[in-house]
Amino acid sequence: MPPPRTPQIPVVVLAGFLGSGKTTLLNHLLRNRAGTRIGVIVNDFGAIEIDAMTVSGQVGSTVSLGNGCLCCAVDASELDTFLETLTRPSARLDVIVIEASGLAEPQELVRMLLASDNPHILYGGLVEVVDAAEFDATRQRHPELDRHLAVADLVVLNKTDRVEEDELERLRATVAELSGPAAVISAEHGRIDPELLFDPALRPDGEEMAGQLSFEDLLRQEECDEHEECDDHGHADHLHAAYESVDFTADVPMDPRRFMAFLDSRPEGLYRIKGFVDFGAGDRHNSYALHAVGRFLRFAPRPWARGEQRLTQLVMIGAGIDADALTAGLAACRAEPEPDAADTERAMWGVLRYVPEPAREGDAEADAADVREAAVEA
Repeated sequence: MPPPRTPQIPVVVLAGFLGSGKTTLLNHLLRNRAGTRIGVIVNDFGAIEIDAMTVSGQVGSTVSLGNGCLCCAVDASELDTFLETLTRPSARLDVIVIEASGLAEPQELVRMLLASDNPHILYGGLVEVVDAAEFDATRQRHPELDRHLAVADLVVLNKTDRVEEDELERLRATVAELSGPAAVISAEHGRIDPELLFDPALRPDGEEMAGQLSFEDLLRQEECDEHEECDDHGHADHLHAAYESVDFTADVPMDPRRFMAFLDSRPEGLYRIKGFVDFGAGDRHNSYALHAVGRFLRFAPRPWARGEQRLTQLVMIGAGIDADALTAGLAACRAEPEPDAADTERAMWGVLRYVPEPAREGDAEADAADVREAAVEA
């Protein structure tokens, strides 16, 4: 059996015009990371709350946030260099967030990530933060906002507490029309559940169990003191209402053609899909890890372990999704009891298009280009 692959670090692009609240959202993620080590790439350190210290940051600098996280101040030309630094095993990061302000157009950052030769990163989605109270004025000042929304994977309609309900409904409808299939969630003060963007890190060694309150714990307590609706569990318990999570498990293999048709027609608002797929006769040797975020899709084959139960296990995350319809759609993807093995193998080409194969001689460059093009334009 081949050695396990080194886990790839998801890279999330956080975009939004001045005043939308993206830096507030970023600080919220840092405060509520629950042991997850986050790498942050920004233009300057100015608005990032770094362990209660005043930091004079220079472009090309890296500072430790004192809680296992790192923050880099860069310009666009240095992006690859800093991604290389942040993905070194010694950095021990679980996720990287790029704040798009001043670095590049959000879509260009996405293209840079998808075209990157860094084998340690995985595209984690484009998140566009929108100020609900100033949406019309922002759209008038920055007509390119429509273009940004059109390529977003997730839209955070922020500052909704400053908008009346009927106006908020109008804004939701407008943003949904502009953003197409992207998930749209509402937020106040940039508070969203971090699990929307990345999985919490599991640290069985207990290294995050400190004997005293960390700075992020103190900040969270300050927030609760300022908001009477907080209970002993803080804000995070109230954040799950913004999205839904649907689990699916099947002990019957998936038909690759039907499954790809399901992914091609996945409903609006379905932001992330993660898990493993059993394609049965399509590839009896491997389970396929699935990573989908917005329009991006990738499979990674993984050999079945000896004695491992062959299951398809998926988690789907989104806003305004129909759990019953998703479950029924996946159930309809199950293979026939006695599938045509040759036809199933041919159908696997639709899956393999989304499997990067840099080791294959001759076709590697073309395959990678196909995957990147499909990820951006799907």
